[in-house]
Amino acid sequence: MQLNVKLYILLQKLLPQHGLSRFAGWMASQRTKWLKNFLIKDFVKRYKVDLSIAKDENIESYPDFNSFFTRKLKNAARPIIAGNKKFTSPVDGTVSQIGKINDDRIIQAKNHDYSLQDLLGGREDLAKNFLHGSFTTLYLAPRDYHRVHMPITGTLKETIYIPGKLFSVNQETAGNLPNLFALNERLVCIFETESGPLAVILVGAMLVSGIETTWPLKLPTTEISSKKYNEEITIEKGEELGHFKMGSTVILLSPKNTVTWSNHLRADSTVQMGSVIGNLY
Repeated sequence: MQLNVKLYILLQKLLPQHGLSRFAGWMASQRTKWLKNFLIKDFVKRYKVDLSIAKDENIESYPDFNSFFTRKLKNAARPIIAGNKKFTSPVDGTVSQIGKINDDRIIQAKNHDYSLQDLLGGREDLAKNFLHGSFTTLYLAPRDYHRVHMPITGTLKETIYIPGKLFSVNQETAGNLPNLFALNERLVCIFETESGPLAVILVGAMLVSGIETTWPLKLPTTEISSKKYNEEITIEKGEELGHFKMGSTVILLSPKNTVTWSNHLRADSTVQMGSVIGNLY
């Protein structure tokens, strides 16, 4: 590991991760006109955000930075590829890793893997559904669209909130910090689909000031919390299920013999929400 990368990881360990993220959330919610306009304009310039696909292209019409960051897109910007057997990307982002789950091990980066059961908060009953299954890890860069959509139609069965660290989830950290995704704060959403269970996992990160869902859900801060859903909450393919306030990562898990990932996808492949990333058996 290069010295600068080691220092970068060390700095993240020493920083008050949650305090910084709370401060970022406070700043992002400020509605002082000059401040929020400055933050948005600087962000657009710094990260080369494509405003032409935003539903509202006028940055001054956003009441605060959060509303800009979680901006919606024009209806035609991200068409959802139809078909019950087409497994579509839930986000705009970059493939961090994609492939098969080797028993209980998921690839994080070259020379690094981590435990499926640890990712799911120690839940052996959930992990057994995905042993030898398939996974993909999708990284959302700051410039990306930050709403998360369903890759296939599913009915919500359970959510598990797992508190944790807030390390960055960029390539440098993922490639050099073991067990990153099992260390960070995350929300596991378990859906039942025509092809069996599906896990959609929203992973928190440094400066991520919140994870929100389209159904009512209050997240605690210091303990693992699970909630089962008896009421019918079905989210159709392509519909929104949640969003990040600031960038992060989404991990998808499917059971063995459920999905075949598209051959063209590799680590560092770019994907768009609604595009095909796999085919269901």
